[in-house]
Amino acid sequence: MAVQRWDPLLYDDRHSFVARHGSDLIGELDPRPGERILDAGCGTGDLAATLADAGAEVVGVDSSPEMIDRARERFPHLDLRVADLRSLDLEPGFDAVLSNAVLHWIPEAGAAAAGIARALRPGGRLVAELGGAGNVGTIQGAARALRAEQGLPEADGGWYFPGIDEYSAVLEEAGLKVTGAWLFDRPTRLEGDDGLADWLRMFGAPLLSGAPDTDAFIDRLTDRLGPVLHHSGSWWADYVRLRVTAAKPAG
Repeated sequence: MAVQRWDPLLYDDRHSFVARHGSDLIGELDPRPGERILDAGCGTGDLAATLADAGAEVVGVDSSPEMIDRARERFPHLDLRVADLRSLDLEPGFDAVLSNAVLHWIPEAGAAAAGIARALRPGGRLVAELGGAGNVGTIQGAARALRAEQGLPEADGGWYFPGIDEYSAVLEEAGLKVTGAWLFDRPTRLEGDDGLADWLRMFGAPLLSGAPDTDAFIDRLTDRLGPVLHHSGSWWADYVRLRVTAAKPAG
């Protein structure tokens, strides 16, 4: 499987839309002062900071040390830790868990859901959004075709993009009761003239793995996708998102 490496400065500079689009999850979560809330996959800390501003006691975790270092630099007052959701071992009893644009990076979905369930107190709630079935389908299709033309092996499946029924079953198996689920298109404008190339370098490890000349591969791929994904003066990613709410039974 391709190893996803994170550049936190590029992430903040060109991919701030990730946190921006996740901000309305906080309204869905409805944090209350004094609640203990886990930001599961906090990245460089924006949503964790917003939760703290609402009066919550926040712990932010991310599997990337580089992202946590950047988050600590930006928000030194927050409790931010390197941790893997698949083996999450925090003190239990969180009132809520928020997760934005993280869970599709973990193919071992059951292990991640179990880690979240362990963290929640009975009666605690989850609000999460991840890439859903069909996410970046146009980008994936073009990249897989180009890989085949170049004699590269099939992309190694580093993403997990489930549908509603599939992911609801994952959460239920982990002991969480699903209270809502929505699958929806969200075409997303990418920043800068090289928006798609920057997106591929940041997020595209599963599609670029094994390419002998990554820059040349990206150039050919962006040329191919230009007629489809470049319009209105910008590059656009064909995002499909899955949003879920769930609760840990009280009894």
